[in-house]
Amino acid sequence: MKISKFLLSLFLLCIIVVSCNNDDDAPALPKGDYENGIFITNEGPFGTGSGTVTYISNDFSTSQNSIYKTVNSEDLGNILQSLIFNNESVYLIANVSNRLVKVNRFTFEKEAATIENLNNPRYAAVASGKLFVTNWGDSFDDTDDYVAIFDAETLVYESSISVDFGPEKLIVLGNNIYVAHKGGYGYNNKISVIDITSKALTKTIEVGDVPNSLVIDNSNNLWVLCGGKPYYAPEETYGTLEKINTSSYEVTTSFDFVDSHPSDLSYTNGKLYYQNSGGVYVMETSSSALPSLSIIADSGYSVIANDDYIYVTDAKDYASSGEVRIYNLDSKQLKISISTGIIPGGVYFN
Repeated sequence: MKISKFLLSLFLLCIIVVSCNNDDDAPALPKGDYENGIFITNEGPFGTGSGTVTYISNDFSTSQNSIYKTVNSEDLGNILQSLIFNNESVYLIANVSNRLVKVNRFTFEKEAATIENLNNPRYAAVASGKLFVTNWGDSFDDTDDYVAIFDAETLVYESSISVDFGPEKLIVLGNNIYVAHKGGYGYNNKISVIDITSKALTKTIEVGDVPNSLVIDNSNNLWVLCGGKPYYAPEETYGTLEKINTSSYEVTTSFDFVDSHPSDLSYTNGKLYYQNSGGVYVMETSSSALPSLSIIADSGYSVIANDDYIYVTDAKDYASSGEVRIYNLDSKQLKISISTGIIPGGVYFN
């Protein structure tokens, strides 16, 4: 009798162990159709129609246009300016429509939306449960620009911070948010530093004209790429690449471009990438000079390097479908070209 009870107990124990092992070995269920892949934000035609989002799988084998409308049966708004991730959510900013939309990053189902306290919204960053959104305000008024603050979960508006004109891209490091002031329809040369805890502007750093992109390197330096004032400005200036010490808030290194207007600074695998004069360039953060030769003879509406690839978007005629060209970083060869929506402006990695 005791032996039978022992064998029964041993049998049940084996079932439990096998069951636990099977649970551990079972593949995770997919969270949604867009769990792994790349999002392309397409601005859409200016003033009419709507921006869209293109999805591309990580292996580039499949793609799908207009995924937001497919899932939610509504348009995003005009112009789709930018996208940002936060936990299991994605925030989409429609500039002309003054609309902020929150969706699930895996299914793209809409979770919340608002048009409250938005006026020419551009880009956003998430910190301490808050969404910080740059706004130009009236494009022809240099005194009404601000960063709006929303609850990241509900999109309820909380407050705003007045800043210098033309706030554009922004990046978070520690307890600070750094905001590049490209200048709206004018030209600016400032980086604002916002304290996340106090939600206040604490410092302004002067850089080159028209800062268009910024990244943080592995040593927590802030790199700012400035395009300079274009040829049609009252006085043309050329680009600069500047490194800022984020402890002292000082520009410690500055590189001058000759007769050119670089853009689209990105950082991957410990190196800086940007586009300039019809090519894509790479630079070590320890370099003492700008590179003289491009690694890829291509440029586009936007360029970003990420992991093993460089993505070049092409707006074509700005009225019909664009495309993204994807290059292998090692071979520098074109891997694939994929059709997108109208005016593909940004590339984001889910």
